[in-house]
Amino acid sequence: MIIRDATAADWPAIWPFLREIVAAGEAYCWPRDTSEEAARAWWTGKPGGRVFVAVDERVDDDVPVPLVVGTAELHPNQPAAGAHVANAGFMVDPAHAGRGIGRALAQHVLGAACQEGYRAMQFNAVVETNTAAVRLWRSLGFDVLATVPRAFDHPSAGPVGLHVMWRDLSTGPS
Repeated sequence: MIIRDATAADWPAIWPFLREIVAAGEAYCWPRDTSEEAARAWWTGKPGGRVFVAVDERVDDDVPVPLVVGTAELHPNQPAAGAHVANAGFMVDPAHAGRGIGRALAQHVLGAACQEGYRAMQFNAVVETNTAAVRLWRSLGFDVLATVPRAFDHPSAGPVGLHVMWRDLSTGPS
């Protein structure tokens, strides 16, 4: 698997799994019926942002074919005086979950954030029932600064908390 900057040509491979994740309504504060146009603008259009893809390969008729299996986006958490703190979003194709793709994307994005001079990374809305994500972020040095009670309407668990998570980047990406 390689992780690289996304190009416009990657969007048709990102959209199907991004749509599936958003429609499930379990991990993102997006409308579950987000249109492709709105999703593309939100994921790829943040000022100062970068988008990455994790690319694996599948084999068709003995020929390796690139396959986008995950994506991440990195951007300033706030503009101007808050632009030294990064924010990011991550989505892994559910068909490829459990293979370490999210961790690889996270490590890549943390490295990119350090290279770009960000001093910290903050996640504003990690759904507390998304235990795999919370476990990943904690394992990568993130702390839960606060949990906003009942701030997320989970489709099956009902109102659950949203964690604000933060990590200092002055020590590097690992």
